[in-house]
Amino acid sequence: MEHVTFAFFLTLFAGLATGIGSVIAFAAKTPNRRFLSVALGFSAGVMIYVSLVEIFYKGKVALQAALGDKAGYWVTVAAFFAGIVFIGLIDKLIPAYENPHELKDYKNPHLTGTEFKSPALMRTGMFVALAISIHNFPEGLATFIAALQQPALGLSIAVAIAIHNIPEGISVSVPIYYATGSKKKAFVYSFLSGLAEPAGALIGYFILRNFLNDLVFGALFAVVAGIMVFISFDQLLPAAEEYGEHHLVIYGLIAGMAVMALSLLLFA
Repeated sequence: MEHVTFAFFLTLFAGLATGIGSVIAFAAKTPNRRFLSVALGFSAGVMIYVSLVEIFYKGKVALQAALGDKAGYWVTVAAFFAGIVFIGLIDKLIPAYENPHELKDYKNPHLTGTEFKSPALMRTGMFVALAISIHNFPEGLATFIAALQQPALGLSIAVAIAIHNIPEGISVSVPIYYATGSKKKAFVYSFLSGLAEPAGALIGYFILRNFLNDLVFGALFAVVAGIMVFISFDQLLPAAEEYGEHHLVIYGLIAGMAVMALSLLLFA
């Protein structure tokens, strides 16, 4: 039972690191288009890099172990694009948020007080929160299982994922904060997306532990990679371009990739 408790708290620690990202995002006391542009570009860089370099790769390795090299690679690619189609359909089915008291020209959101009046930006934050939550779920499950089998390995994975979750917390909180002007709302959504980590651990322990195998695990990771790539290109990068200069977006994008790459190298 001690191992179970230790594994759960490791997973909880990793998930709640998204809240640190929110605190960092709130460092800008007043709305600033340049900061928003760089932060959204940074978020996209984090998500694109970790999806294509880490999550897709993990999915491929697991599926190749289950199905063989060629078949496993085919299923990985199919699951990746299935994730893109899945989140694309959600994007089409969810109606755009409308507020009759706000302007409808979303391409040029106006600044009032401490917020950008942009329903599109709020929607971006919600989609990022969804993507991060789906991403965190299998990560929590993986951390928990590793900690049960080998506590030292679980600790290393938890620290690495916690570092990953800090920029992911920024990904969620920045657009929501700038869309609503509410630090509380931004923190809550970021916090909730992080809770998907311990939720994945609990569900894995009580329900899925007898069914989880390389095939399911690999397909889940490949789908998540596709979802995160779609979110980055469809939501984050267009929003970043809209609020700032092109080169600032690129600088933020590269910085996000570099931070994620460094965290992977340090805890490889």
